[in-house]
Amino acid sequence: MKPKQILKIAVDLLMTASLLLLMAYSLVYGGDPTVGEAVHEWLGVGMFALFVLHHILNRKWSGAVLRGRYTPYRVVQTVLVALILLSMCGSMISGILLSRTVFSFLGSRGGQMTARTVHMLSAYWGFVFLSLHLGLHWGGIMGMARKLVKKPSEFRKWTLRGMAAFVAAYGAYAFLKRDFGSYMLLRVHFVFFDFDEPLALFLLDYVAILGLFVCVGYYLTAILRKNIAK
Repeated sequence: MKPKQILKIAVDLLMTASLLLLMAYSLVYGGDPTVGEAVHEWLGVGMFALFVLHHILNRKWSGAVLRGRYTPYRVVQTVLVALILLSMCGSMISGILLSRTVFSFLGSRGGQMTARTVHMLSAYWGFVFLSLHLGLHWGGIMGMARKLVKKPSEFRKWTLRGMAAFVAAYGAYAFLKRDFGSYMLLRVHFVFFDFDEPLALFLLDYVAILGLFVCVGYYLTAILRKNIAK
C-alpha cells in the first residue's frame, strides 16, 4: 500500500474517532463543564483540520467536479459531499460563536441561541452525512481488505453479512433509544446526557448508528451502480 493511501486511511480513522468523541464529550470528561467544553473545542478544531487535510489529499476528485458525465451515483456522491461541507462549516462557525476557550480572544459575540441551534443541527446531520459518505466508499474499503485475505470462504462471507445485519438492526434501535431523530428535527433543543451511564455503552450505541448509515450508504451504492449497468 502506498504511503499516500496509508495517510488517507489514517486521516479517515482519526476523523471517525474524533466524531464519536465530539458526540460524547460530556461523558468523556466526567461531566465537568469547564474541562469538557475546552477539550471539546480543541477536538472540534482538530476535526476541522482533518477535514481540510482530507480534501487536500482528495483534491483530484474536487478538481474534477465540473468535468465528466454525472451518473446517478456521482450525483448522490457530490450532493452528499456538499452537505458534509455545509454541516462542517456550520459546526465550525457556530462553534466559534459559542467558544469560551479557543476563540475567546474574539471577545463578546451575539446570537448564542441561534449558534447553539445551528451547532446541534450541524452535529447530528453531519454525523449522518459522514456515515452515509463512508458507506458509499465501503466497497472500496472491503476491496482493500480482501487483498489481505486470500480466497475468503463462503462461511466467512455470510458471517460478515450477518454481523453487518446485526449492527444495522441494533443501530436502528439505538437511533430510536437515543432520540437521535428529535435532535435532527429540533424537537429537542438541548442534548441530554446520563452521567451515570458508562462511556463504553454510549459509544457502542453511536458506533451502531454509524454502522446503520454505513449499511444504507453501501446498499444505496449497489442499487445506483446496478441501474447504471442495465
